Amino acid sequence: MIGTKSNFFSESENWIKLSVIIFFLISCIGLPLVALTVGTVGPILFLIAIVAPLALFGILKYPKLGIAIYLIMAYWIMFIMNFGVNFPLGTLMDALLLLLIFGFFMEQKYHPNWKIFHNPISVVIVLWILYNFAQAANPQMASILAWVYTIRAIAGVTISYFIFTYHIDSIKMFRSIINVWLVFTFLAALYAIKQEYWGFFDFEQRALDSDPRLQSLLFIDGHWRKSSIFADPVSFSYNMVVSSIICVVLAFGARSVWKKVLLSCLAMLCLNVMLYSGTRAAYVLFPAAMFLFAILKLNKQILIFSVFFFIFFIILVRLPTSNPNLSRFQSAFRPNNDASYNVRKQNQKLIQPFIQSHPIGGGLGSTGASGVRFSDGTFLSRFPPDSGYVRAAVELGWIGLGLLCTLTFLAIKTGIDNYFKIIDPELKNYCLAMTLILFALAVGNFPQEGILQFPLNVYFYLTIALINIALRLDIKKNPRSNTEI
Repeated sequence: MIGTKSNFFSESENWIKLSVIIFFLISCIGLPLVALTVGTVGPILFLIAIVAPLALFGILKYPKLGIAIYLIMAYWIMFIMNFGVNFPLGTLMDALLLLLIFGFFMEQKYHPNWKIFHNPISVVIVLWILYNFAQAANPQMASILAWVYTIRAIAGVTISYFIFTYHIDSIKMFRSIINVWLVFTFLAALYAIKQEYWGFFDFEQRALDSDPRLQSLLFIDGHWRKSSIFADPVSFSYNMVVSSIICVVLAFGARSVWKKVLLSCLAMLCLNVMLYSGTRAAYVLFPAAMFLFAILKLNKQILIFSVFFFIFFIILVRLPTSNPNLSRFQSAFRPNNDASYNVRKQNQKLIQPFIQSHPIGGGLGSTGASGVRFSDGTFLSRFPPDSGYVRAAVELGWIGLGLLCTLTFLAIKTGIDNYFKIIDPELKNYCLAMTLILFALAVGNFPQEGILQFPLNVYFYLTIALINIALRLDIKKNPRSNTEI
């Protein structure tokens, strides 16, 4: 195994088994007693009382356990919230992240290793975090509460990059993260199929029926757009795209036939269920990623794949159809005929003078839902950003937009550089997949806010970290001189 620090997937295994046994025994005895004496609320409080100390100890003692929980929760938190759970799960995620940050600094105190952060990406991320915190003093900001509400999802999540970079120190953990990611994708795809062909569960339908504005956005041409386990159709579609990219890259790199077939089937499944979302912005991301894929990994096999893919793609775009999902897919490649696209262009034209005259923007959280919630009635609160880059330009100014674009550019450039430096075939494929994901999200962040919601707001920084981690692990496995790096 590569790396010297303890590994969640190995050394903490005995502790985890022991904790599970203790938790099971206490629950079997305690839960019925509490339910009989206190009622239905009692077991929930009882479970929290048991889990909290174990989780606190486990995350601080075994940070990789905390990372695993954080990544799992990021993927499933919106689905849990859809059940109508009356519990601040967002605050729980914040607390988990704070524990990981505290554990990170404790690890750095006893096992310092700041050298791994000596790269341009880390510098820009630090500047991005500091700039977002400095927005608290923005004189244009209408509400400090909007800043407090938003900073958690911006700068807070960004810090996870350093946690991932420090603690993911073995190819085994790298591989486990990818595998778990794809398993979650498969489950989310199955759930989308259930929604498409068997309808929504009652709690989902009640939520849709209770909000007329939501109905107008999600009920198109007599057909509901699907979200699967995610917050909205955009998050669902973007997650399916990035997972399909991983599958395609790993399928080309796999040696065994069964892995190639399995990964290819999963990629096709992801792309198929992506159509259920009705998110036209997502439809261009996979072709864009495959274009870069063909450039970076050009060989006879890729060339044949690219030709067939291009022919199939042209047929799919021009094929006459009455299928609402396919029809909406085709409309994504005729944007000038789309009314919503033209409205977005008009909105962006309208906001340009404000962006040009406000270099530090109107304040973090001044637009979108947070703007309506904390500063309703202002000009910016009524503006629909409909784009990650436009939101950054409006809230953080062209300085903030420049930082975001610099970070994205450096991450993609570093991924391409590392791809050609890495020797190990497996790590090389992982690095390529992460680079293509970042490229797809960079494209997708223009028509939509692609990295705002769970889990991609977390997995975006995980992906950036994995690009550098892949090279670091390869250097440990295949030492080379400084001139070769």
